[in-house]
Amino acid sequence: MRKALSATMLTRTALIILISAMAHMATVSEASKEAPVMLENIKWLGHDVFLITGSKTIYTDPFQIMDEGPVADIVLITHEHRDHCSPEDVKKVSGTGTVIVTTPDCVEKLSDVPKKELRAVKPGDRIDIAGVAIEAVRAYNTNKKFHPKEKNWVGFVFSADGVTYYLAGDTDRIPEMKNIKCDVAFLPVSGTYVMTAEEAVEAALDIKPGIAVPMHYGAIVGEASDAEKFASSLKGRQNVKVLRQE
Repeated sequence: MRKALSATMLTRTALIILISAMAHMATVSEASKEAPVMLENIKWLGHDVFLITGSKTIYTDPFQIMDEGPVADIVLITHEHRDHCSPEDVKKVSGTGTVIVTTPDCVEKLSDVPKKELRAVKPGDRIDIAGVAIEAVRAYNTNKKFHPKEKNWVGFVFSADGVTYYLAGDTDRIPEMKNIKCDVAFLPVSGTYVMTAEEAVEAALDIKPGIAVPMHYGAIVGEASDAEKFASSLKGRQNVKVLRQE
């Protein structure tokens, strides 16, 4: 009798494991189908610069903008370091009606940029600009001094055209990342000033986005190999896309 019960329990356990595995495979498969769609309107312009087009045109941290592109409806700037808050590059993408969302120290730095509206934010702030919901979230170093938590510099979680993006900013892997919900996560991978590729892998597993996109390499610090290491380390565990610089 005990053997029969034991066999039954084993069979049930095996069935539960099988069902769980099938559910996981279905989820991964569905995410894989959706991932390319979510990237269709995203261009990586190098470093932490993304151009997202759709009903609104959004730039993140404009820096070393080479070619004239569409005028921004919204510019998101994470902090005041020159490779993120660059007045000359912000001028290139700004026009009448452009709204710049950034930290108070960047507002001062950008005061001479014409044809713009500046909105200062700190971690935890939420604003809506023409239907684009934007939340400022924390970004800071845990084991280095370049981006101290006390500065209140930020990353952004923002939603446009049904897709939620997470721009991590210059940060290490931090506990707050476990609360981030997004479809697309832009994560730094270069080390030195931000988390390494290995640390970014753990951050991606904390966040579990629909797709993770490496950034912060190839300009100031970091190489393409950092992005490739990030992608290869997550193979089979997380959708990753290494974008070609445009």
